[in-house]
Amino acid sequence: MGELVFPLMTSYMCNIGNGTSELRLKMEIAPRFFEQPGGESFFLFGARGTGKSTWCLEHFPDAARLDLLAPDVLRAYSARPERLREYVLARHEGTVIVVDEVQKAPELLSVVHALMEERRDYTFVLTGSSSRKLKRGGADMLAGRALVRTMHPFMAGELGGAFTLEAALVRGMLPVVWDSEMPLDVLSSYAGVYLREEVMMEGLVRSLGDFSRFLEAVSMSHGQVLNISNVARECGVGRKTVEGYISILEDLLLASRIGVFRKRARRAVTRHPKLYLFDAGVFRTLRPKGPLDSPEEMAGAALEGLVYQHLQAWADYGKEECGIYFWRTRSGSEVDFILYGDAGFWAIEVKNATVVRGGDLRALKSFRDDYPECTPIFLYRGEAPLLVDGIRCLHVEDFLRRLRPSRPMPS
Repeated sequence: MGELVFPLMTSYMCNIGNGTSELRLKMEIAPRFFEQPGGESFFLFGARGTGKSTWCLEHFPDAARLDLLAPDVLRAYSARPERLREYVLARHEGTVIVVDEVQKAPELLSVVHALMEERRDYTFVLTGSSSRKLKRGGADMLAGRALVRTMHPFMAGELGGAFTLEAALVRGMLPVVWDSEMPLDVLSSYAGVYLREEVMMEGLVRSLGDFSRFLEAVSMSHGQVLNISNVARECGVGRKTVEGYISILEDLLLASRIGVFRKRARRAVTRHPKLYLFDAGVFRTLRPKGPLDSPEEMAGAALEGLVYQHLQAWADYGKEECGIYFWRTRSGSEVDFILYGDAGFWAIEVKNATVVRGGDLRALKSFRDDYPECTPIFLYRGEAPLLVDGIRCLHVEDFLRRLRPSRPMPS
């Protein structure tokens, strides 16, 4: 299938309180690597602003579509879900039915399920920016009948020559933010969408103030081993509250945890997962800044997170299974990312530095000693590709540009 073209020119409407902020982007053209799963019905999840609706408009121009972000549409179908049946059956066979933000009315899933049972000549594309209500509202009814796919922020390769590492580390890779003339303002408004619309209006938390403090505190754990007790102390709430807040972030597709690689472990490894926010720009916006905060530390965390979000998109878009882990021994030796699955076996270390020092490769060497089957890769800010003690040392910007789903890892 040929590459789909994604027009960045869009109007992104953000309801904040009683007002509306319209965020407009310049016209750019970018191909998306996400591919439709072979003519079947599917859920398409992704955080707001990742381009789900635009992709659907490009890929299914003749589809019948319901946008549940429109208040009148949401009211009509929430009040009487069976309207969806009437709406679908009025369409000819073979019609694609796109329901945008289906989590707004999870009761529609029972209607979709019934239609799929009765007639298999319709294809449903159900987009959503949160799985929380669907888990409670019956998404399991479609298990086996609708595939689940995820759309991520841009990958560097989708932007081609427009991508620069410096810009990505500041503004992130969200399509809604990427080409804005005021990216920091856009990011600030974007965070407000989730705080006000997704969290407060959906009644997901009791105290918006506690949740706001939690977001600042948890941003300090971006790219770190997650210590829930420390986060709870930082924001002044209980441990169970923090556990619930982290689940909310995951359900809103704003964060994810990766576990420790344990297969055939020869050394004692840690048990706690690492946490990453889904976009480097969102991390930079949420992360508190002050005289005691090191710019180098924040830049390093942003770079590691940027690599992670690319690896996550690469794994999700690819045709072969590949899990993402990290490796950390109890003695403190750590490799940032372990990719393991049908696609291959790689160990990747990320360093926000322009030179490779001897100690930088120590953890990769230790992991390679335990797992000689892996391909170790060291990503750094230096432009010269190097081969040091059998380890490929690559310019991180070039690595991200060349990363393509269903293709081998750049080396």
